[in-house]
Amino acid sequence: MKYPESVIQSFRQTFGENPALVVRAPGRINLIGEHTDYNEGFVLPAAIDKAIWFAVSPRADDRLHFQALDFRDEFLGELKNLKKSEKHWPNYLLGTFSELQKNGFQPGGVNVIFGGDIPTGAGLSSSAAVESGLLFALNELFGFSLPRPELARLAQRAENNFVGMNCGIMDMYASLMGRENHALLLDCRSLETEYFPVNLPDFTFLLCDSGVKHQLMDSEYNTRRRECEEGVEMLKKLFPKKEIRSLRDMSSEMLFSEKNNLREVVFRRCKFVIEENERVLSACKALKNNDLNEFGKLLCQSHEGLQHAYEVTCPETDFLVEQTFSDPAVLGARQMGGGFGGCTLNLLHRDAVSDFQEKMQAVYRGKWGRDLKFYPVEITNGVEIVNEQR
Repeated sequence: MKYPESVIQSFRQTFGENPALVVRAPGRINLIGEHTDYNEGFVLPAAIDKAIWFAVSPRADDRLHFQALDFRDEFLGELKNLKKSEKHWPNYLLGTFSELQKNGFQPGGVNVIFGGDIPTGAGLSSSAAVESGLLFALNELFGFSLPRPELARLAQRAENNFVGMNCGIMDMYASLMGRENHALLLDCRSLETEYFPVNLPDFTFLLCDSGVKHQLMDSEYNTRRRECEEGVEMLKKLFPKKEIRSLRDMSSEMLFSEKNNLREVVFRRCKFVIEENERVLSACKALKNNDLNEFGKLLCQSHEGLQHAYEVTCPETDFLVEQTFSDPAVLGARQMGGGFGGCTLNLLHRDAVSDFQEKMQAVYRGKWGRDLKFYPVEITNGVEIVNEQR
């Protein structure tokens, strides 16, 4: 499908009029900073040129009419009777209305048609784009005047409370606050943000989708959180004069000085988080100095930590990253996302993309007997209006 033309055309065919608003809500990549969000650390995401597109108009009643082009499905509901749908996909939209109502805002009924080109299951946060994009549209249509950071918090709560997914806020911030050719440094404790330039005239980011979706992720994710929390509680006792709320408050030197007082696995988990926070800040400095070689090295170090210290990679993604070590066109690569599969993020020379894809496809198919998917991405603005007829 071609966007936004397809959502506009479908809206006209379904409702017999032009939409009042057409909104683009991007997915995101996380350049560096994995498993730091729930440890009150730093992340460095960016909005990308894969997006969910919305065509939206207000209704004269309190009914909700949603159409999902990608699912070829629709949903009809009422504002006064918001309840979870067995279809599941409408819940990402319904949750936004629920959170607005909880916070004293009264949106009216709407007609919504949406679809997009964010690959599903690739870890590019299509769900956050849906929530962020619709909240932005409702904010515009009904004049709530909510700032973007508040929209991000509402979108997170919609997914936490209505959909039932205990996600962090990074994905929503990236979708709403993204800026073209910039990465967004997000402090997950204070929610303060800072932009850093990503100048890539000769280089680009390319995602390699391993096609692996391990079922370990939910259980192991919870285990990693508990191990980090155990480390924090022990370090509080070992450093009683320090105000330690999370691993964010620890340095590598402090951690190594008490290595023998921590369980070995807890030490490794804490080591990764503390060093990953340091890598995020070093990555910002590298971007500011336009030092892409240093930035690439930090990506590789991040993967090494994910593989050996945090133990959330898998043989397939390790294989993909290892293949880049001998390729002079690749400055760095790492597994992106929560772990146990998904995509690797590769920073490589633009002129080498075609040869790289051909080589990686051949070796991956030879090793694992299945094809890779590739997603070239460019860094774009966050949620924005692309067409308005009000």
